[in-house]
Amino acid sequence: MKKFITLATSVVLLASMVVAKEIKVGAIMPMSGPLASYGQVTYEGIKLAHKLQPTLKNGDTIKLVLVDNKGDKVETATATTRLISSDKAVALLGALTSTNTAQVIAIADKKKIPVIASVATNDKLTAKRDFANRVCFMDSFQGEVVANYALKDLGFKTAVVIVDQAQVYSLGLSKAFEESFTKGGGKIVKKIKITSGDKDFKAVVSQIKFVNPDFMFLPLYHPEASMIARQSKQIGLNKPMFSGDGVANQIFIDLGGKAVEDYMYTDFFDYTAPPTQRSKDFIATYEKETGKKELGSFTALGADTYFLLVDAMNRCSDSSDSACINKEIKASKGFEGVSGIINMDSLGNATRSAVIKVIKDGKSVYKTTVNP
Repeated sequence: MKKFITLATSVVLLASMVVAKEIKVGAIMPMSGPLASYGQVTYEGIKLAHKLQPTLKNGDTIKLVLVDNKGDKVETATATTRLISSDKAVALLGALTSTNTAQVIAIADKKKIPVIASVATNDKLTAKRDFANRVCFMDSFQGEVVANYALKDLGFKTAVVIVDQAQVYSLGLSKAFEESFTKGGGKIVKKIKITSGDKDFKAVVSQIKFVNPDFMFLPLYHPEASMIARQSKQIGLNKPMFSGDGVANQIFIDLGGKAVEDYMYTDFFDYTAPPTQRSKDFIATYEKETGKKELGSFTALGADTYFLLVDAMNRCSDSSDSACINKEIKASKGFEGVSGIINMDSLGNATRSAVIKVIKDGKSVYKTTVNP
């Protein structure tokens, strides 16, 4: 009898080993190029989340396949096609900026492969795209948060907006801010257009100094925002500055130096105010693995794209069924992420909180959390 039980157990174990399979998940990140600082820290979160949860409940193993898109739209398209056609990825994570993520979604949607974006905030990203999803908030919410905080908490009434006409992120966020700010009684005294890669902003900051607004809103990425901050200080322009999540990294502080002291921005998460138990656990693991205590928001969101995906896959009878995975992603409610509680809707958008931070003595300091 004992031999029979042992034999039966062995058969069950053998059967589970035969059934269990390797599932590939693609990650498209700018690991080099001008956006590398974003991609590297985001993938750090994905990689650690994978280390913590490398297998599904049914025994299937997840294999991450990372492709560097160099922050380029053409490279992004090539990476997406390769991961779907050659690597047979059942889902894709990435590709950070709204412009590049839109490229991923355009290709993946036709192939019915779900995409989960970590920090692509443009409102139109998921419009008319069945397989598009994100764990971050949208620019309409982010812009409203900045506008309301500026009006109600800081008492600002006038603003200058500097928009990057080459980035859909900047265009979308500036529009959302302008609508909320003017609706609340504020006035946009000047709107100035720049282009990614510009380095000389002397004329820009001179115009701002002349119109003398209460504050400056810069829905930009860190290279341009840091240069504008430095060149503002060089001509004695000391107006308060506010940005979105595009400056939410240490590189911005390093580039801006003393010029970004008291600079405010919106973000998704702050490690000093962990919103969930998973946040606390992940922060502890991150410190143990890296020796660093300061878990950044992009790393937290990278982890959440992976954890949310795994949670959805575990609810599918076939964990390689991309259609089921996509359906379950959108059905996620009250999901406990590293960055906070995430509620997905039928369009693949996340309802979640935002945090406001200020730079003090070369460090990002948590100010407050704003709930939807």
